[in-house]
Amino acid sequence: MKLSRIALAGGVAASTVLLIAGPAAAHVSVQPVGEAAKGGYATLNFKVPNERDQASTVKLEVNFPADHPLSSVTPQAVPGWKITIDKSKLDKPLEVHGRKITEAVSKVTWTAEDSEIAPGFFQQFPVSVGALPEDADQLVFKAIQTYDNKEVVRWIEEPTEGGEEPDSPAPVLKLTAAADDHHGGGAADDAKKADDAKEGDDHKAADTAASTKETSAAASSSSSDTTARTLGIIGIVIGVAGVAFGVLAGRRRSA
Repeated sequence: MKLSRIALAGGVAASTVLLIAGPAAAHVSVQPVGEAAKGGYATLNFKVPNERDQASTVKLEVNFPADHPLSSVTPQAVPGWKITIDKSKLDKPLEVHGRKITEAVSKVTWTAEDSEIAPGFFQQFPVSVGALPEDADQLVFKAIQTYDNKEVVRWIEEPTEGGEEPDSPAPVLKLTAAADDHHGGGAADDAKKADDAKEGDDHKAADTAASTKETSAAASSSSSDTTARTLGIIGIVIGVAGVAFGVLAGRRRSA
């Protein structure tokens, strides 16, 4: 009897833990496709689960960090959703590939038109971003989720290092160490590759010209040798013919 009560109590406790942990884990989050390297570009997926049993998610707003503005933000089209992009002026312009950027994306909003996130489902919203900052270890994207029953959930609480996860945590993107071949240096890398290719082509052209010159010289030398040999043979034949003619002439005089 005691064992049954203990087992029942343990089951209730476990169920309670699952019920508490479930909603806390099911929040709007952000994950990179591959790595999000400092100074590079990345594709991010904003994952939005539906936490309600009687309502569908019809709107998502993602605010981009103002302390680390991104010069490039390009959302991918999501069928059934309208995308709106808001920009704001920068206090300090960004220098990107030799040109100044005076404004950056501050918010991207997805609004359901012919679609929605029904109960028990989730939706991912992809965005290509860059260049990621080199002086930060993470980026915080505060998000607002709206349901069709007018309920609004604000995922805007920033987590603290070593602290407990907030009730409504904001999506956090962890940045990895900068890679040598990250896309952030793409323009310089492409220019270098173009220069290297041009230099390689110049070397090939020079080698081809030298080879052609050597071939022409060899052909010319060979032609000269052949001509000299031919003239030598002709001279020998003429000489032999002259000697023979002289001998015949002498015999005729003797006769």
